[in-house]
Amino acid sequence: AASWVELADFVPAVLAGVTHPGDIVRGVCAAGHKALYSEAWGGLPSREFLCQLDPGLGRLRDRLYNKAYAADRAAGALAREWADAFGLPIGIPIAMGAFDAHYGAVGAGVRVGTFVKIIGTSTCDIAIADARQRIPDIPGICGIVPGSVMPGCYGIEAGQSAVGDLLRWWVEVVCQGRESLHGELTREAARLRAGASGLLALDWNNGNRTILVDPRLTGLIVGQTLHTTRAEIYRALVEATAFGARAIIARMEEYAVPIERVVCCGGIAEKNDLFMQVYADVIGMPMLTAGSPQTPALGAAIAAAVAAGERAGGYDRFDAAQQRMTALGTRTFSPDAAAHAVYDELYALYRELHDSFGGVGAAQGDLPSLMKRLLQLRERAPS
Repeated sequence: AASWVELADFVPAVLAGVTHPGDIVRGVCAAGHKALYSEAWGGLPSREFLCQLDPGLGRLRDRLYNKAYAADRAAGALAREWADAFGLPIGIPIAMGAFDAHYGAVGAGVRVGTFVKIIGTSTCDIAIADARQRIPDIPGICGIVPGSVMPGCYGIEAGQSAVGDLLRWWVEVVCQGRESLHGELTREAARLRAGASGLLALDWNNGNRTILVDPRLTGLIVGQTLHTTRAEIYRALVEATAFGARAIIARMEEYAVPIERVVCCGGIAEKNDLFMQVYADVIGMPMLTAGSPQTPALGAAIAAAVAAGERAGGYDRFDAAQQRMTALGTRTFSPDAAAHAVYDELYALYRELHDSFGGVGAAQGDLPSLMKRLLQLRERAPS
């Protein structure tokens, strides 16, 4: 390979008419989360470090970049070719590139204390913390990068590798249904009570990204009988993703990442009320929704407004632009106290499955009695 360019850096470079990899302005979002870039050790990993991974990576090091930038500066200026194509003025500033989820969090109003969940085929979770305060290494959280979301803050990234895809697998692969079956099963699942099915699942059909960081792990459903319905399993899979989301929040709070509210965006947050209500009931916090249905595009627009600056009608500060350009949605899903009490018990069982099958040290709990405790919850559930 001659070099390596992330798509988030390549597109702004094309718009600016930059063709040589060495001249491309790199964003710290991609550099930090995907290339181990850190100002603390002088940028990218050393040639010696990369050689230990693969000699080819070591040979590539000298042809890579040495500096990456946060989203509060321009990546370049619009070239004549693209100005003519889009009907825009030549030379206007181009915003720095970043990943969709990270700009999505910006568009959803992420700030210190606001935890953003971008929920779709998978889920990406974004929190931030003041970069002036030291953030400890958080076990199972692989992405902590200064400036990757908001300038002056640590960007803290986690996620679940199958959420909407998990339900698509159940509906289309196992049930052999059309897309309309999602709606049917959602309506049936919404009529079920927490704990009533006697089912408990692990949402690892595409591995576990956070907090176990193991793509080899596989899914599991416990408690099926000859009477178990498609809707009951559908709901159990929704609940499994909610338990995984709760585990991520618990891990961040354990290591002093402030989480005062949760804002959700993405396709599922927009379309599936069952998901949002189950998440509120499992996590025990209101699930707020973002005001925009297109938060990544809005986040990119915020970055563009800052790149333009106040003199050009934009903003000089990233936080000021975000405050003026974002809002919460009108829908809030509040936890039901009775359902949350049941889910507290189910979550404890989930953590026993999670730790035992995830190989977490000396797993705690009483796994041999787990199935009977599930049955007790089912028997207690209102009919």
